Amino acid sequence: VDTTAWYQRRVHGVAQALYPCMQCSDIFFLKADICQLGMDQRKVNMLAREYCDDIGVKEKPIILSHHMLLGLKEGQEKASKSDPDSAIFMEDDEKAVKDKVKKAFCPPGVVEKNPVLQYTKFIIFGYFKELTIKRKPENGGDVTYSTYEDLEKDFASEKLHPGDLKPAVSDAINRIIQPVRDHFNRDPEAKKLLEVVRQFRVTK
Repeated sequence: VDTTAWYQRRVHGVAQALYPCMQCSDIFFLKADICQLGMDQRKVNMLAREYCDDIGVKEKPIILSHHMLLGLKEGQEKASKSDPDSAIFMEDDEKAVKDKVKKAFCPPGVVEKNPVLQYTKFIIFGYFKELTIKRKPENGGDVTYSTYEDLEKDFASEKLHPGDLKPAVSDAINRIIQPVRDHFNRDPEAKKLLEVVRQFRVTK
């Protein structure tokens, strides 16, 4: 009798039952008023709200479900905490952001499943009204885009090269993150908390 296959099915089934409960309990343990997660976690969030009905809690957590960004590497459908190079994190320093974007999957002229374009569309143009691409005169000179649609059109036609887009994306993301860095550097309590969080980062 193949007991290995039976054991794996048994453990997998238990994990499927327990893990959502553990995720749900986090919301209540943290006493979160607002729970902001990706669409892939929506069912867990709704489970937390339904549980409030069961225990008679009227003030349910507010659920904010956001768009899922692609991972920065080729073929990654979403970012992963276990792969630091798959996404930009709020505590990343300036160099880390530049290195990640520089290595990110971004083939010339390809719009579909392009993580650099996704960051541009959903983060940069969601924060800034325009994005300036700095280029050498022989490459067309500097160009400023006031809409993502115009930038995507030029990228698709290869008028805008990944080598010019990536530095602009890195710079914009670093400007967005800088106030967060300043907060954790200046506030002793926040700095201490960040160090504790980093100790529990998943690496496998």
